[in-house]
Amino acid sequence: MSKAKCIMVQGTMSGAGKSLLCAALCRIFAQDGYRVAPFKSQNMALNSFVTRDGAEMGRAQVVQAQAAGAEPDVRMNPILLKPSSDVGSQVIVNGRARGQMSAADYFRMKRSLIPDILEAYNSLAAENDIIVIEGAGSPAEINLKADDIVNMGLAKLVDAPVLLAGDIDRGGVFAQLYGTVELLEADERARIRGLIINKFRGDVEILRPGLAMLEEKTQLPVVGVVPYLRVEIEDEDSLSDRLEAKSAVKPLDIAILRLPHVSNFTDFIPLEQHPLLGVRYVQRTRQLGAPDLVILPGTKNTMDDLRWLRESGLEAAMLRLSAAGTPVLGVCGGYQMLGEQLCDPAGEESGTPCTLRGLGLLPTTTVFGTEKHLTQTAARAAAAPFAGAALTGYEIHAGRTEVRGSAFCTLAGGTPEGCVQGNVFGTYLHGLFDTGELTEKLTAFLCRKKGIDPAGADLIPMEQYRQQQFDLLADGVRAALDLPAVYAAMGLAGPKGENA
Repeated sequence: MSKAKCIMVQGTMSGAGKSLLCAALCRIFAQDGYRVAPFKSQNMALNSFVTRDGAEMGRAQVVQAQAAGAEPDVRMNPILLKPSSDVGSQVIVNGRARGQMSAADYFRMKRSLIPDILEAYNSLAAENDIIVIEGAGSPAEINLKADDIVNMGLAKLVDAPVLLAGDIDRGGVFAQLYGTVELLEADERARIRGLIINKFRGDVEILRPGLAMLEEKTQLPVVGVVPYLRVEIEDEDSLSDRLEAKSAVKPLDIAILRLPHVSNFTDFIPLEQHPLLGVRYVQRTRQLGAPDLVILPGTKNTMDDLRWLRESGLEAAMLRLSAAGTPVLGVCGGYQMLGEQLCDPAGEESGTPCTLRGLGLLPTTTVFGTEKHLTQTAARAAAAPFAGAALTGYEIHAGRTEVRGSAFCTLAGGTPEGCVQGNVFGTYLHGLFDTGELTEKLTAFLCRKKGIDPAGADLIPMEQYRQQQFDLLADGVRAALDLPAVYAAMGLAGPKGENA
């Protein structure tokens, strides 16, 4: 049996900040000399990642692994649910798709996945000193508790001490925490080692009377009041404020279409860091305006989102912009939409066999099948104005695209990938801006079109920037948490050297 210690962060609701708190703890424990791995038994998200060995996992655990200085591993997230409708999801177990399931069908079978969860957890625990476990939603969802495999149900399986976090930024944090504790069973309450008030703005002294009353009523210590930390770290898709409509405030305006099933918007976070690039998400034609670049992002349901694009009027608006010379970039599902035709003969993508006309901006045809293409890759941009830019990234898609035109890039093995026609570009490559080289060439291209001088706009490499942000996050949380109490909850004295 592994001797690894663990700590679990649960929240009073989705969006309470569990993912970032776990990332902070991963960084802190790594800084303190421990081998650390994150773990979330079941994640629901459209932002996913492909590991080196071609397995698919949620990006939240990828971010936490990066914070810990660890290689992302599908064992860190053995079950991933990718919603494809309001009542169904694609179910991915150990990095491989098991198919589409309704919520009711998944609910009935999920306990059968416990052996997969424990195998993943135990093998990670055998290789690390500390496992930082993230819960999901709230442990007090009383309609779901009987078959829980991600909150207190998992805590019992692996004997994890728990920290419970509430979001004060949304209001009602004392009711959140007290109500959650009261709805738990006695043995579940006994697992909680401390309460965390997250995303606080203001003078903590004003909270003191409330903290004392909360401790008295719950008989649990408040182990931290974590400030609202303004760090640039990837967040979960459905709750991200990145996706809210906003005005561009930088010289160059990039409009990303916020598709109903948008996925992997993290592809474009590097663009947000550039001093000349203003990035905004739009859902309506009146929001689109006259941007310098339009991006069609990835989507979990290409066919449905293509219909939405058509019905919303954004297709017509986009075609007018393209005809007037505005560059358009499509990534993954967005790339598929830019083609002439999309065929789903077995209904694998949309649930119903169908064929749709694409936007007709690229000479491509996409056919959807059952096999999912999952791979990490390196490439070099082949098309002007991006030629020569080194790219790294990964592919996650079910469709196969026939290209009758110039390639966007050349993969490491020499295979052409993507398509270019005029000022329209398409690629399957997620993470294409992470190296920074494509970002710089894109910025220079847009500057030339607009008559802007790009000189002096130096960009910090994305990996360096990411590490800086992890350190800022860790510093903020370390200063706010009672870390001795957190270490004690795990049965540790403190930083690694103190346990000798």
